Amino acid sequence: MTLSIHPTVSIHDSAIVDAGAQIGEGSRVWHFVHVCSGAKIGKGVSLGQNVFIGNKVTIGDHCKIQNNVSVYDNVHLEDGVFCGPSMVFTNVYNPRSLIERKDQFLDTIVKKGATLGANCTIVCGITIGEYAFVGAGAVINKDVPAYALVVGVPARQIGWMSEFGEQLDLPLTGQAQTDCQHTDAVYALNNGLVTKQA
Repeated sequence: MTLSIHPTVSIHDSAIVDAGAQIGEGSRVWHFVHVCSGAKIGKGVSLGQNVFIGNKVTIGDHCKIQNNVSVYDNVHLEDGVFCGPSMVFTNVYNPRSLIERKDQFLDTIVKKGATLGANCTIVCGITIGEYAFVGAGAVINKDVPAYALVVGVPARQIGWMSEFGEQLDLPLTGQAQTDCQHTDAVYALNNGLVTKQA
């Protein structure tokens, strides 16, 4: 196998990138990172110190994965995902050291623009919606809607977030509409879902 790394990629001398890995234009691989051979990493990605990227992993463009994060097999990040320091992904729901369960890995999907706060835990087999915001230390054990703000253990929804990353003045349920004070984008709540209006 050969490396498929764009010539503009910056890789620190202490990092290990296995043959076969794909890394896109302008990405940065910092101290003590390990990227496995099957990983597919987009352009403009930043992998912070001590990050691990598994084989069956896809990482979209412009993701930021902060220090001490392991992205295990069957985790897929779309474009623009932020993974805060020391946050945790899993890939087996009921692991045991003495029982082999690699055939039971569950897919975890993190949609475009979502933020996963420092030290949060994402239990495998769920989807985190576009631009959702997971608070620091939260434990996510079910799907998170697009634009939702979730916190706590286990996590519960307490609000909605704009694409800019500020809380929106919207109720959790019902029908309502509001503007983002930073971008003037309009967000509408309908039937428990928030959408950004064209």
